[in-house]
Amino acid sequence: MSTASSSVHTTSLPPVGMKQLFDEESSTYTYLVYDPETKEAILIDPVDLQVDRDLQAVAEEGVKLLYGVNTHAHADHITGTGILKTKVDGLKSIISAASDAKADIHKKHGDKIHFGNRYVSVLATPGHTAGCISYLTDDSRMVFTGDALLIMGCGRTDFQGGSAETLYESVHSQLFTLPGDTTVYPAHDYKGRLSSSIGKEKQDNPRLGSNKTRNEFIDIMANLNLSYPKKIDLALPANMRCGVPDVE
Repeated sequence: MSTASSSVHTTSLPPVGMKQLFDEESSTYTYLVYDPETKEAILIDPVDLQVDRDLQAVAEEGVKLLYGVNTHAHADHITGTGILKTKVDGLKSIISAASDAKADIHKKHGDKIHFGNRYVSVLATPGHTAGCISYLTDDSRMVFTGDALLIMGCGRTDFQGGSAETLYESVHSQLFTLPGDTTVYPAHDYKGRLSSSIGKEKQDNPRLGSNKTRNEFIDIMANLNLSYPKKIDLALPANMRCGVPDVE
């Protein structure tokens, strides 16, 4: 799937409905995205400990939840899709085919996830992990970038098949080619920020913006000296099962 470079998006579509939710323990954002006309919805990057909160948001918005969608197999929390499937009749889980994680549905670059008369397109954005994908709304107003592109940052690239070179290519070819006013909604933020824009990240992101070269980015990522994620030994195996408890 190719994306056209433009400073602004042009569309006659009304905005999709969206509610942003936050888990303080893991600093994870979850997004309830829905067709405002048909009220069919998807939930992006749910957290296991926040399922009751998410279902309350579903009830408050009066929507029908079709899919629990993950941007990748997270290392800092367990996805809520496994629990959601036990509480919402007919709900299906979705993750990237490249993640090698279990799910009801596996998606690849260029696929679409439909809810009502609307959809999000799948953008392959590997680099943080080998299976990272981002989700672009059909009007290009919003992109849910997981850990590939954070607000003034990006996900680490030193485990789970990560690659700084791959992430640089993903961001520049799939995200920085989107309209400049496309709103960026990441999977995490640690400073209380809610969103950014493609234009702002291209200009000011200290790792990827300001015309940083590939080699400059690789050097930055090689010298982050980050600590091992606290919950990775618990979260990653569970997320490879799409949050379903291990019964063995």
